Amino acid sequence: APLNVFFRPLTPKGEFPSLELEESETFGVGRITDFSWKDLFDLYNCTECGRCTAGCPANVSGKELDPKLLILNLQEHLLEAGPRLLGEAGDGRTEKTMVGDVIHDNVLWACTTCRYCVEACPVFIEHVPKIIDMRRFLVLTESRFPPELAPTFRNLESNGNPWQLPAGGRADWARDLGVRLMADIGKAEYLYWVGCYGSFDERNRKVARAVVRILQAARVDFAILGNEEKCTGEPARRVGHEYLYQTLARENIETLKQYQIQTIVTACPHCFNTLQNEYPQFGGHFRVMHHTQLIDELIRAGRLPVARVIGERTTYHDPCYLGRYNDVYDPPRNVIRAVSRGELVEMHQHRERCFCCGGGGGRVWLEEREGRRVNQIRVEQAMEVNPDLLA
Repeated sequence: APLNVFFRPLTPKGEFPSLELEESETFGVGRITDFSWKDLFDLYNCTECGRCTAGCPANVSGKELDPKLLILNLQEHLLEAGPRLLGEAGDGRTEKTMVGDVIHDNVLWACTTCRYCVEACPVFIEHVPKIIDMRRFLVLTESRFPPELAPTFRNLESNGNPWQLPAGGRADWARDLGVRLMADIGKAEYLYWVGCYGSFDERNRKVARAVVRILQAARVDFAILGNEEKCTGEPARRVGHEYLYQTLARENIETLKQYQIQTIVTACPHCFNTLQNEYPQFGGHFRVMHHTQLIDELIRAGRLPVARVIGERTTYHDPCYLGRYNDVYDPPRNVIRAVSRGELVEMHQHRERCFCCGGGGGRVWLEEREGRRVNQIRVEQAMEVNPDLLA
C-alpha cells in the first residue's frame, strides 16, 4: 500500500489517459493484461475497507456497481487468469471474459465518474480510469453499448452537439445581447466558452445570458466563438468513444489557436475540466477559469458592484467536476455570500464528500433502469437543510 501511494499519478485529477488510435490494434481494455502495470498493482492493494462503496452514488441508488467489488473481482480474475493469459500455462484462453462475465456491462454503465471512490480510497486506488478503459473496449472494439447512446454519437458527429439541433443555431441565445464574435474581432481578453447546454438548453440559456450581462456590467473584454464552437467531446470520452472525442477536441483546438485569447471562461464544470486538463494532451494549452472564479475576482476587485438583495436561505451543490476534480470550492460560496443577506447552509455531504447529481460520465444521456435516480436522492439531501434556494 505505501508503494501504491508513492506511485500515484501526478497528472491532473481531471485528465484521463489518451489512446493512440492510429497505432493501436485493440482499443480500450478487454483483457486483464491490457491494463497498465499501475492498474494491475492497484488490484493487489485493496484494503477491503468499503469506503469507496459507502459513498458511491450508483451503489447508494441501487445500481449493480460496487467499487470495492469491482476491484476485488478484477483482482480474483488476475490471480486466476493472469498466468494463462501470460502464456505460463494453457493456450492463453480463459473461460470467462473480463468485460462481460467478470465485470458485467451494467456495472460499467452505472458509473457517473464522480470520483468519490478515488477520493475516499486510503491507498489511492484509481477506479474510474479502469471503468473508462473498459467502456472504450465495449464501444470501440465490441460496439456494445446502450442503444440510447447511438443518436448521441450521431448528433455529436454531424451537429457538433449531443442533440438533433442544427449547429448554425448555437449563437441564437445571444442575438439581442450585443455579444461580439471572435471571428469578427480576432482578439479578446476572455473567450466565453458557452458549451452545448448554455447554447441550446432553454433553462441553461438563462445562465448564459446572465453570465453575459455580468461580464458586460463589469466592462470585461470578451467574445464568443458562436457557430465555430463545438462540443468539447467530453460526453464521448466519458462513455468510451475516444475516437469521436479526439476528433472534436482537435477541431476545437485548431479553432482556438486561430485567435489571440488570454483566458477561456466557462460556466460548465465539464467543459472547464476538459479545456483545462485534457486539451493539453493534444497541444491545447489555455488558461481556463470557471465563471464563479471570474465573478469572485471581479467582485473582490471592485469591478462588479453588487447589492445584497437575496434574503433567502441558500444551500450550494458542489459539481463533481468542479470540486473533486479541480478543487474549486470557495469561489462559488464567496459569490453567494457577496449577493445574499440570507444564511448559506451546507448539506451533510458537501465539498470533498459531495454527493453526485447523477449526470456525469455520460449518464445524462442514459435511461435509469436500475434503482432510484441519483438526482432525486441529491434533492432530498438538499431539502434536509430546508433551503429556499438551491445553487
